[in-house]
Amino acid sequence: MTHLSWFSIVRLGLVQLCLGAIVVLTTSTLNRLMVVEAALPAVLPGLLVALHYGVQITRPNWGFRSDSGGNRTRFIVLGMMVLALGGFLAALGFVVMTTAYWSGLAMSIVAYALIGVGVGASGTSLLALLATTTHSRRRAAAATITWLMMIFGIAVTATVVGKLLDPYSPVRLLELVAGVGVIAMTLTILAIWGIERRHGGASVPQSAPQSFRSGIAEIWAEPRARHFTLFIFLSMTAYFMQELILEPYAGLAFGFTPGQSTQLSGAQNGGVFVGMLTVGIAATGLRIGSLRAWVMLGCAGSALALAVIALAGQTAQGIALVLPATVALGLFNGMFAVAAIGSMMALAGEGRGAREGTRMGLWGASQALAAGFGGLIGAGAVDLARQFTDTASAFGFVFMLEAGLFVAAAVMAARIIDARIIDAQRQPGLGHMVAGE
Repeated sequence: MTHLSWFSIVRLGLVQLCLGAIVVLTTSTLNRLMVVEAALPAVLPGLLVALHYGVQITRPNWGFRSDSGGNRTRFIVLGMMVLALGGFLAALGFVVMTTAYWSGLAMSIVAYALIGVGVGASGTSLLALLATTTHSRRRAAAATITWLMMIFGIAVTATVVGKLLDPYSPVRLLELVAGVGVIAMTLTILAIWGIERRHGGASVPQSAPQSFRSGIAEIWAEPRARHFTLFIFLSMTAYFMQELILEPYAGLAFGFTPGQSTQLSGAQNGGVFVGMLTVGIAATGLRIGSLRAWVMLGCAGSALALAVIALAGQTAQGIALVLPATVALGLFNGMFAVAAIGSMMALAGEGRGAREGTRMGLWGASQALAAGFGGLIGAGAVDLARQFTDTASAFGFVFMLEAGLFVAAAVMAARIIDARIIDAQRQPGLGHMVAGE
């Protein structure tokens, strides 16, 4: 098997860009239209987005199918087709909902379920293909490239569609969503075509399990895979806990206007971008640090930034700390995210052979569940804490809880990721992460 060139890694990153471009239409654009233009309860789009995360519990199954089928390209392309169809049905469901609520809601439920299936099938197979064909020395950079391209796709799609959608009309919405879906499908086919065949990214295992249940049981029986699944759930719960409460905190505790709180969120995403870029350059180009070290630094730094954000609300001068602490949170979040993804790609090849897709699916499902659970528990904990204390203290309590989870994740990373086995920067050819023995 030959390893991916930088050009091929960028080509696969285009698929990730397409995934982000379609998903942002449902999590951002349609969310805004439901709450503002249609005056629907905010919980409705929240539950629909949670549904698409929940459906991604099927990721291990898609990974298993791509392992045993020996053709990851097929699942990437078909998954993107289902995702594009789900995105269009979601827009159509919203349009129908404005005149026939229950029919539109039923259509939306089906649509968001399809979105979850599409992301699961395409995204899991894409990561498995990257894991099996990327040289160990390039994994951190590959993770950086693909995730930066996804962020770029999200940003460009949200900006362009937002401008073209004004003034809003249902027909224009459907045209734009359909157009994004067609472009994403075309770009995906062009980007993925021939890569797997050229690099031998998937092969049917000689001792393939007869069923998904036996296949996932084999993976779960591996201590390394099991421990890493728990680490992903813990760390990603911490990662997503602040997603729904940071902007409300800025408005309620410091009097930020909607525009100011949006700018704060933008500054955080800018920090994420820089953090991801830092790991990609330092770990691969400059050969500084192991992936374990970057994971631990990202977790510890995120915990410290959250502690500063929490304490800022307790002092009159704390408003001056909010912006730099939020940028720092994004910076360390980005470091953690890329290093964790690189670790996934490295560990996917551990244990029994030709099970990379199943392992990536298991960890992808853990991440998706953590995303939904983290956002829910963060918002719910704030509402509960506000019943017993003032607003700033309630938010501060949740931020400190999140910081504690990041500290626990850093400790867990130190125990389960063995830097003696993988030092992709200093020992070319070694590309494995293992759990502590």
